[in-house]
Amino acid sequence: MWSQSFLGSAPKLCLFSSSLPPFSHHKIHKFFCFAQNPSSTVSINLSKRHLNLSILTLFFNGFLLDNKAKSMEELQRYTDSNNGFTLLIPSSYTKVEKAGANALFEELNNGSNNIGVVVSPVRIKSLDQFGSPQFVADKLINAEKRKESTKEAEVVSVGERAGLGQQVYEFEYKIDSTRGGIKRVFSAAFVSSNKLYLLNVVHSDKPENPLDSSTRMSLEQVLHSFDALPLT
Repeated sequence: MWSQSFLGSAPKLCLFSSSLPPFSHHKIHKFFCFAQNPSSTVSINLSKRHLNLSILTLFFNGFLLDNKAKSMEELQRYTDSNNGFTLLIPSSYTKVEKAGANALFEELNNGSNNIGVVVSPVRIKSLDQFGSPQFVADKLINAEKRKESTKEAEVVSVGERAGLGQQVYEFEYKIDSTRGGIKRVFSAAFVSSNKLYLLNVVHSDKPENPLDSSTRMSLEQVLHSFDALPLT
């Protein structure tokens, strides 16, 4: 949190001067900072060593931030032309076969982290005919609570976005289960061509190994990428 003294100070414009007195033992770089009141001028002298350290600090901070951005996992496009949907999948996930799922991807060496898509025929033409995003979220979480393995379940967020010709409902919720402990679930649903499309992105979120921000951003990209294919 910014201090009150910082917030209350007048903004300053700093100019760099490279004037070098002939008698100086080492180079001295001078910054002149002008407050909003032109009559108030402060001269700050910095040695070359201090200046170089400042530059190195800025460089490495930028380097670390850049590396953090690059640490987000590479995503690859997956398209199922037969069932009519598409989404992004992390490169570390592999496709596996499982009864009841039209597509299932598991993280390498950690199958409890997975991404699954189920497509089912329905009589409604759009998801809002079934109910609002909050109504669907309540139905979803109640279904989770009825499972014998579920110890606790709570909705974290509910949203809605425009897809390709249809509305997409998005949900985030947490589950504490006897099967795998605490998990974070990102879910998306839409109806297209009298079919219900449901995406579940499941990832471990245990207190001793919580879901990190970089992985979370990747999984949210997966969630937002889920959509129908254009009708041909």
